Amino acid sequence: MFGRKSKGRTAAPEALEASDAPETQESSGAVEPQPSSGPTTGPFDAADVEADDGRVDLGGLRLQVVAGMELRLEVDQSKDAVNAVQVTRDQATVQLQAFAAPRSSGIWDEIRSELAAAIEAGKGTAEEELGPFGTELHARLPQAGPEGRTVFAPAVFVGVDGPRWMLRAVYSGQAAVDPAARAVLDEVLAQVVVVRGSEPMAPRELLPLRMPRQDAV
Repeated sequence: MFGRKSKGRTAAPEALEASDAPETQESSGAVEPQPSSGPTTGPFDAADVEADDGRVDLGGLRLQVVAGMELRLEVDQSKDAVNAVQVTRDQATVQLQAFAAPRSSGIWDEIRSELAAAIEAGKGTAEEELGPFGTELHARLPQAGPEGRTVFAPAVFVGVDGPRWMLRAVYSGQAAVDPAARAVLDEVLAQVVVVRGSEPMAPRELLPLRMPRQDAV
């Protein structure tokens, strides 16, 4: 289920690296308001959930394991540090990274604009669409193909702003082209817990990740 994927320093543009209140209805009945039990779908902040809730602890992220899920950690060999989590189910993959953000505002709108500019500068395409987690970026990324030809790989970039953090998910493979395949990974994303911590961090600094404990595997 778990794997470790070595990864050298990426050559992607910098922008690619930096990788509700409930509705109320009026009623004529005298219904007493019920206390909120917290959000039921995420991604969640660590303050919103129990610390020991069965999720796999990866440091800055905690993930709910689902049947058939393969979990790999991407390692930057130049820093000997885990810099991303990759979840695969069948031929659908999502890469997860969390970043520090200012207390006063989110950063996904700004990062999404930078991503689109970087992708288009690299001869790819990027279009904004509304998805389950808000505005996302649907891209086609140029890659070297056989016989020197350029091929385009589909990818979907999703960002969720939280309290002093931003979680980024990049869908690829079948998850970028097949809504049914993506829906399974959307459920994984909706159950992620982000552990920002209280230490000072610069905006866009990657939240540290680590290998899970052996007894969690």
